[in-house]
Amino acid sequence: MLALEELAAKYIQKTERVLSLLKSVNVSVFPDEKKVYAVVDEAKRYLEDAKYYYEEKRFETSLVSVAYCEGLLDSLRMLGYVEFTW
Repeated sequence: MLALEELAAKYIQKTERVLSLLKSVNVSVFPDEKKVYAVVDEAKRYLEDAKYYYEEKRFETSLVSVAYCEGLLDSLRMLGYVEFTW
């Protein structure tokens, strides 16, 4: 089993990759485009929090923050607003 530090680093790296490659799909299906982008921005803030807590050696909090980020991204993907693979 990976230590919390390694696990947090792995999830942060994976999520950074997804955010850098994130593609929106069929913008015309967005119920409110600004809200979709607001969710992406919130996900980015959770990722920044995860990196901050990682640097502070608060690995549990870092992992929770990156998990929130992933949840927001997964929700957008499930709704068909963005495309990516983990």
